[in-house]
Amino acid sequence: MGKVMIIDLAICNGCYNCQIACKDEHVVNDWAPIARPQPDTGQFWTKVTDMVRGSVPKVQVTYHHSICQHCDEAPCIEACPEQAIYKRPDGIVILDPDKCRGHQLCIPACPYPGVIYFNHDLNIAQKCTFCAHLIDKGWKETRCSDACPTGAFTFGDEEDFKEVIAKAELLKPELPTRPRVYYLNLPKKWIAGEVFDKEADECAEDVTVTATNPATGKKCATRTDGYGDFWLKDLADGSYDIQVEKAGYVTQKLGPVDVTKEDVNLGEIALVKA
Repeated sequence: MGKVMIIDLAICNGCYNCQIACKDEHVVNDWAPIARPQPDTGQFWTKVTDMVRGSVPKVQVTYHHSICQHCDEAPCIEACPEQAIYKRPDGIVILDPDKCRGHQLCIPACPYPGVIYFNHDLNIAQKCTFCAHLIDKGWKETRCSDACPTGAFTFGDEEDFKEVIAKAELLKPELPTRPRVYYLNLPKKWIAGEVFDKEADECAEDVTVTATNPATGKKCATRTDGYGDFWLKDLADGSYDIQVEKAGYVTQKLGPVDVTKEDVNLGEIALVKA
C-alpha cells in the first residue's frame, strides 16, 4: 500500500513550520542508508515559496510547496548510473547516500526543478525521503505533516485517501511520472480591477464583467461589489477579451489581457452613461 502526500494550499498560512521541522529532523542527524545529514544552509527538502500576485491594491499572497514528488515512474531512477535511486514497495523513492557517486545526472533528469540538491561536502545528491526512517519505526506522519498547524499536509496510505485524491491535482499533470504528491487548491490565474461611474465620480456596483478566451470560447463572468471591485478567478493560462457592461452605460471592451505568466490588475475602468 503506497504512501502519498496531499498538500492543501488553501489552508497553508506560510508559517514555515514544515520547512523548519525538516531541518530539525535532518540537519546533523545521519539516517543512513536512508539519508546522510542535510546541510544547515542551501538545502530545503520541503521548501515554502511566497508568491506575491497582482499589483496594489489587488494583491494576493499564496504559498507554493516544493518537495520530491516520489514518482512511480521517476526519471531520476533511470538517470542514475550507479542505481543509487530506488522505489520502495510503499512507493517512497530513496536516494541511497552510500551508493551515490556524485554524478549529478539525477538533478537535470527530474522535471520538478529544485527538489534534488547536491551536497558538495559529501559529494552526494540529496532530497526528501518522506521521513522513511521514521515510517520504518512506526510513525504515521512525516515531520513536515506532523508540524503543520493548519492541517495543510496530509500523509498516509493511498487507500485511505481515495476520495481526497479524486479532488486533488498534480503539479504537472502533463507528465507521465505518476507522482505521489497531490495538491488541493492549486492557485489559478485571475484578472481583477475596479469600475467607477465617471460622471458621478463614484464606485459602480453590480456591473457585469466578462472575460472571454477567443481561442477556446470559454467565458468567465462576475459582478462588481459595492466598492466597484471585481475578481475574475480560476482562469486558465491564455489571453482574454474583457467586456464591462451595465444597463444605461456604454459598454467598455478591453484586451487582449494575457495571464499566461502572471495575474493581472486592470486598475480603474471608467463607465460613461449612454
